[in-house]
Amino acid sequence: MKKFFKSIKPVTVVLIAVGLLLLALGGYLSPILVKMSRPFFGVQEWISSRYVAVAQLVNAPQDVEELRIRNIELDNEVARLQSQIVVLQAQLEESQGLEELLGYARRRPEYQYVAAAVIGKDPSPFLHYVIIDHGSDEGIRRGMPVVTQSGLVGRIDAVTAGAARVQLINDLASVVNVKLQTQKVNAQINGSITGEIFLQMVPQETNLEPGEIILTSGLGGTYPADLLIGQVITVRHFENELFQTATIQPIVDYAQLQAVLVIKNFRPIDISPLVPEPAP
Repeated sequence: MKKFFKSIKPVTVVLIAVGLLLLALGGYLSPILVKMSRPFFGVQEWISSRYVAVAQLVNAPQDVEELRIRNIELDNEVARLQSQIVVLQAQLEESQGLEELLGYARRRPEYQYVAAAVIGKDPSPFLHYVIIDHGSDEGIRRGMPVVTQSGLVGRIDAVTAGAARVQLINDLASVVNVKLQTQKVNAQINGSITGEIFLQMVPQETNLEPGEIILTSGLGGTYPADLLIGQVITVRHFENELFQTATIQPIVDYAQLQAVLVIKNFRPIDISPLVPEPAP
């Protein structure tokens, strides 16, 4: 009997194992297996969460340093792109300015021009001059008129081989013979210490009003005729005075000058010998 039971145990175990396998394959043991595995899943989740926390704690300093380095790189890239934008904007403005100067030269083909860049300004608050990067080597001479696409800038006051100084029409020592666009009236404009431009020598009977356009008259031979200067903004009229005066808003923004045109083939007339010398 003992031998019989010993021989039947392996068979029984095999049959039980086969039965359990068939039940598992048939899905009959799934609820039981799920209930039995739940405690193990909880232990696994707890171990996994603790592992992730430890890993984050260990790797946190390295991640922060990487983020800091990446942030510095991005800041440098932003700064580089911003500087490129500034350079491109400056190049675009310069290109547009040169294109406008070229358009002006084409509209006034009777003159020969030299385009020059403004490279400096007189530091004195009482003088209004700019320095350009062309001089006698390019045929520029003292007295030549200087314009932009907008209007009259001034005249060449001093020249070196590679540069020239331009006296602006708002300088205190500047005097320009002008005319009113809508009336056959000649007058003068004068600069000032403050940089304002004043219209002088306008007869009292002239109907001078704000908005009147002021052009060069060409009288005196200092500037060509019909160069735009600006317009009247305020009028000063007193009956007991011989002439009216007015303040002029110039068409050219002298504070923002970047490039100009020098009229080469206009030779100003020097009338200084006609002034009588004082008696000894």
